[in-house]
Amino acid sequence: MTQTALQTAPTGPDDRLTIAGRDYHSRLLVGTGKYKDLDETRRAIEASGAEIVTVAIRRTNIGQNPDEPNLLDVIPPDRYTLLPNTAGCYTARDAVRTCRLARELLDGHTLVKLEVLGDEKTLFPHVTETLKAAETLIAEGFEVMVYTNDDPIIARELEQMGCVAVMPLAAPIGSGLGIRNPYNILEIVENAGVPILVDAGVGTASDAAVAMELGCDGVLMNTAIAAARDPVLMASAMKKAIEAGREAFLAGRMPRKRYASASSPLDGTFF
Repeated sequence: MTQTALQTAPTGPDDRLTIAGRDYHSRLLVGTGKYKDLDETRRAIEASGAEIVTVAIRRTNIGQNPDEPNLLDVIPPDRYTLLPNTAGCYTARDAVRTCRLARELLDGHTLVKLEVLGDEKTLFPHVTETLKAAETLIAEGFEVMVYTNDDPIIARELEQMGCVAVMPLAAPIGSGLGIRNPYNILEIVENAGVPILVDAGVGTASDAAVAMELGCDGVLMNTAIAAARDPVLMASAMKKAIEAGREAFLAGRMPRKRYASASSPLDGTFF
């Protein structure tokens, strides 16, 4: 979505995030990994206000293992939009296979988050394998939200291929370093015709607010909430940060100046 279009969007309940033709009130998307148990997972997701919840199909039981706790018991599909992801995949072939499995387990569900990783140390995206997987999945009717690096050219290529959302990293997965290349993110946002969501690298509420102030349509996070000392309280903080950052973007910040200027004008004052 272009920056101009976002700036003219309404605030309040009519300011919605639209992905693949579906509207959402929350612009915070959350994951389900790294919590101490399913109850903490449930409470944190509820506190976040998120409506889209991403699930690592290769690492999470959503019914394929009937003798194990089922994540769907705490994130029921009638309440949340499930976003199966391909976390842990290092080739296009594995990512495509994982999405097909998700579609089978979730009764034809086609909205997926594609991520193909380059190596286990950095978890940076493997861009060429990501492009291959995206092409195959789109041809098979999947609605692909795609994790990628912060390269504006690659972001444009993925959009032109037909991805329904592009999700550039802010920093390496799980690093908590915040947005390291804000100008790259801004360049992607200003030239996009699909939602742009920061994915990976957010560490605290201020990072989420910065992403939204840049004009991003949303933020996806997991570790920043799950690894906090109090995950439920952090989820609540992230909810507020997303809302504040969005409102600040729509309001339009004051120009930066090199020198001070008085908050109250001096004209007409008595001395």
